[in-house]
Amino acid sequence: MAKLVIIDDEAAILELMTKLCKAAGHQVFGCTTGIDGIAAIRANQPELVIVDLRIGDVNGLDLVSMCRDQYPNTAVIMVTGHGSVETAVEAMRLGAFDYLTKPFDLGDLIKTVNQALQRNGQPAGAAAPSLPSASSPSLLRHVSSSSKLIGHSEAIQRIFDIVRRVANNDSPVLLEGEFGTGKHMVARALHEASRRSKSHFKELQCAAMPEDALETELFGPNSIFQRVAGGTVHLAEVNQLPARIQAQLNSFIDDSQSRKGWSGSSASAVDFRLVVSSTASLDDSVKSGKFREDLYYKLSVVPLKIPPLRDRREDIKPLVEHILKDLAERTETRPKTIDQNAIDFLEKYNWPGNVSELRNAIERACAFSEGDRVRPADLPAKVTQQIEVPTPSASEGMTKLPIGTKLDDFIKAQERVFIQETLKYNNGSREKTASMLGVSIATLYRKMGLNVERKTTM
Repeated sequence: MAKLVIIDDEAAILELMTKLCKAAGHQVFGCTTGIDGIAAIRANQPELVIVDLRIGDVNGLDLVSMCRDQYPNTAVIMVTGHGSVETAVEAMRLGAFDYLTKPFDLGDLIKTVNQALQRNGQPAGAAAPSLPSASSPSLLRHVSSSSKLIGHSEAIQRIFDIVRRVANNDSPVLLEGEFGTGKHMVARALHEASRRSKSHFKELQCAAMPEDALETELFGPNSIFQRVAGGTVHLAEVNQLPARIQAQLNSFIDDSQSRKGWSGSSASAVDFRLVVSSTASLDDSVKSGKFREDLYYKLSVVPLKIPPLRDRREDIKPLVEHILKDLAERTETRPKTIDQNAIDFLEKYNWPGNVSELRNAIERACAFSEGDRVRPADLPAKVTQQIEVPTPSASEGMTKLPIGTKLDDFIKAQERVFIQETLKYNNGSREKTASMLGVSIATLYRKMGLNVERKTTM
């Protein structure tokens, strides 16, 4: 058992961390102010301090410096939001052992605590408690459900299948997809399905840090690869890596592979599994000269394209139900239901921000809704607002499309209707229709979504 001081001005987060660390067998002193935290450190001289970067009365970095200078045997873990990673890296330069980003994973907290104590020669606590359990639902409030992949569509089922097949492969995985499609969730799912699940999962936003800080975090002393201790590193927005860092990462991977770093069979190698993600096509970045070709091939051993939400609309309803349940758990209330008319609007909207935008829309709708049911009026205006456009078919007149429909999707839909009308005029002859429209038969089949070998007539 070790003595811990935890300092966080968010009472719910403080309660969560306190309960978890006590369940792991440690003596914990929780403080909501920096002044009280400093007093607790001086009175108890703990083996470990967990401190939020942003507390009202004291700068978290000052606490790190104080512990380094006055209590060198006390390890410090910094807790920070995603937007403050650069400052968290600065905390490590000042002597912090590691940092966690909110919302953090339950297992990661306990693993980091145990590693910090072991580094200082202290016995680790008990294994992470089996959470969440029915007896402690409040612990779920501030825990991210990021590892849960939701959906029944064929597209998401393919993702599930690939995750299962490559989880223990250890080869680098490249995740590509639009903003908000859930690349982080897939990276986390890969980790949790693998033999590395009992070790750390750590994510680094490559676009959020200056070049010098990024270099230190990737290749400096106590780098992110070392801190995962046999776990998984997810480099997000890897396409944003500066050229110099790309070259270093390329050499680092070569060195790790030569020492069997992927399998951890060499005592001198750093053991980790690498997952990278990008919102831009890395292949296109290579062709434009913005990304190293040799590094691209090293990172894309297992390429995986995450589909946008508009291509798996059948997943919208189960996603909404999951989000409503998650929001209810955070607030310890009963889950709200959603009107079918509201679901209809959600399924028609194009979701340029994908799952992230959907979650924000549902969270907003819950805040505005009266009672226990979400209705169309509670949804953002852009989701329910529609415009009327003429259809090529005179019999259909006008059709309504939701605001946010991509021009390319609209044009494709109009093309399909126009082709169908021309086919009717030509009594179903595809050859005549292709000739009349001035396209090849192969182009006609492609625009109709058919295989060119199919010969049946419409």
